[in-house]
Amino acid sequence: MTKKNNPDFKKFEELSGITFKNKELLRRAFTHRSYLNENRGSESSHNERLEFLGDAVLELMVTEYLFEKYPDSNEGDLTAYRASLVNAITLSEVAQKIGVNDFLLLSKGEAKDTGKARQYILANTIEAIIGAIYLDQGYDSAKYFISKNLFHLIDKIVADQSWIDAKSKFQEKAQEKDGQTPLYKSLKEEGPDHDKRFTIGVYLGKELIAEGSGMSKQEAEQVAAKKALEVKKWL
Repeated sequence: MTKKNNPDFKKFEELSGITFKNKELLRRAFTHRSYLNENRGSESSHNERLEFLGDAVLELMVTEYLFEKYPDSNEGDLTAYRASLVNAITLSEVAQKIGVNDFLLLSKGEAKDTGKARQYILANTIEAIIGAIYLDQGYDSAKYFISKNLFHLIDKIVADQSWIDAKSKFQEKAQEKDGQTPLYKSLKEEGPDHDKRFTIGVYLGKELIAEGSGMSKQEAEQVAAKKALEVKKWL
């Protein structure tokens, strides 16, 4: 096997501070579906089931942490804090910091893509790693990994107010200052189904205020709303 097909996961264990009992579980956490399509003789499975489990574990532990850290915050704010902490952007940044890229098992095509598609793969892999840790080591080890790599980020998120939902804020400001409700329209869709990119325009009446692009319509709308807030100087 080449080094690419057989990463040294022992190095990841050293970086994460967690030694796996079941080494195959760790390998599976890094195995993208596309890799198995090109390596049909592989005995490993892809990481999507682990991602499903890890997503639930992550949400529970982050919810518990925020509930205790912010006793005076309401449900809406806590939900927004959590969304900012577990979204694809934050999780992909965490993944890059701990070197997840160096251990990914991807198809040749996916390995070449370093844009938004890779960002989502990295975020999903973090969730798969959490799922693998939970199965292999239990609740406390999963919480250790999450707290070590994620919890400290919330202070900056709250200080910068990056947790605020741009669409909600733009709608509130538009209604307050212009007496209008923003309208979002799809302007363009590009790329294949597995890697599609959407461009959305946000309008006040017939006037196009700003455009935003993203890997989903929801993401593109948020980007458009954030740009619209800057255009209108409603920050």
